[in-house]
Amino acid sequence: MNYKMVLKTVGRLLWAEAAFLCLPLFVSLYYKENLLLVYLIVIGLLLGIGALMSLTKPKKRTIYAREGFVIVSLSWILLSFFGALPFVISREIPSIIDAFFETVSGFTTTGATILTNIEVMPKSLLFWRAFTHWIGGMGILMFVLAFLPQKDMQSMHIMRAEVPGPSVGKLVSKATVTARILYIIYTVFTVVEIIALLCCKMPLFDSVTTAFATAGTGGFSVKNASIAAYNSLPIEIVCTFFMFLFGINFNLFYLIIIKQFKRAFKSEELWTYIGIVAISIGIITVNIMPLATSFGNALRQAGFQVVSIITTTGFVTADFNHWPILSQFIIITLMFIGACSGSTGGGLKVGRIIILFKSGIRELKRAINPRKVQALRLDHATLDKETTSATCIYFVVYMMVIAVSMLLVSLNNLDFATTFSSVITCINNVGPGLSLVGPVENFSNLSVLTKLVLATDMLIGRLEVLPMIILFIPSTWKKST
Repeated sequence: MNYKMVLKTVGRLLWAEAAFLCLPLFVSLYYKENLLLVYLIVIGLLLGIGALMSLTKPKKRTIYAREGFVIVSLSWILLSFFGALPFVISREIPSIIDAFFETVSGFTTTGATILTNIEVMPKSLLFWRAFTHWIGGMGILMFVLAFLPQKDMQSMHIMRAEVPGPSVGKLVSKATVTARILYIIYTVFTVVEIIALLCCKMPLFDSVTTAFATAGTGGFSVKNASIAAYNSLPIEIVCTFFMFLFGINFNLFYLIIIKQFKRAFKSEELWTYIGIVAISIGIITVNIMPLATSFGNALRQAGFQVVSIITTTGFVTADFNHWPILSQFIIITLMFIGACSGSTGGGLKVGRIIILFKSGIRELKRAINPRKVQALRLDHATLDKETTSATCIYFVVYMMVIAVSMLLVSLNNLDFATTFSSVITCINNVGPGLSLVGPVENFSNLSVLTKLVLATDMLIGRLEVLPMIILFIPSTWKKST
């Protein structure tokens, strides 16, 4: 393990968070909130500790896969801890555990909250809360890779550890340029959504924070009733469209920009994603019609909630706690599936679901005809054994983490729906669950142990298991020879 290089890189990331905190500081000045000292204290801590860590002079500046995983997992934990301090110091969230839970939920774009009255919180803290979604959506380290110089191989190891999906590739020859392209696309989409929401007569502050939460597929709203508070069909349409958009692999947008339309639209994952959304909306619309009073209302509620859940955004316009069991089952299934690989969404990812499904079919065929060679294909290309094997291993470990988490959360002695859905919604970075953690509820009444378990699940889910697990393996910390 190249300790000095890990410290130096993490130190630079603390500086980046100090820069991020300047934005809510300016928001607090604009709204004349008495929080200037709060932000200055946290910024000072980040700059000071970051400077101490960055003073190290590594003999070797090499970052291999092991260092990449450690840098990513350590950074997300530390940035969540320091990001929680403005809430604690301002006494808006006095408990460090609650503030850490809220900030982890923000950075991991989960959207689960412990707040019982969001609207009384100072606007600068609401801005920071939503901005953590935007930073975490594309990736904290991706931002640093995009705008700070790094060796290309070092960048690639960090990208592989942080970017969600079965595999990570470069759009162009340099990983840093790839990161820059992705962030430019991400920023442009965010700005376009802000403008669209303003055109729908949403206030500027609400438009910006809602766009941040949509872009990161996070779901933190500045309203207690989430998007339902606006009671506006145009706003719901804009949010639904952009949630769907941010759930698509960003590589496809790049292919469209460079006019490689055939490559973009032959994506099997994209069409599967569209199919799952369409079928889910259709079934739920029919299923909830008696509750929604009309086909139009049922379609409106089903469309918004299906896209919100499959993209793991977590905005709500209806309390699906009261929907029929069939609709609730579909909602939980969508939490597992998640968005596309390379998007800002969470979950298993549609790409992995396709690989797992095809692997299962292949094994069934092998049982019937063992001698026949069965190659797995995705987008008309043969999948290598490493990708298939990694996907299957990921699924097994993912299910083991869920089982252990549910065991620990069950110590809180909650009902099964709450226990099960709280773990599922957190590890898949969705936000709302069922029963006591449903769309109109929150996570405030859970025990300290449960909150820590669920915060860990959020990090494990966002970083896709391996970085967080590798962090706690003793062999990871052995010095490189």
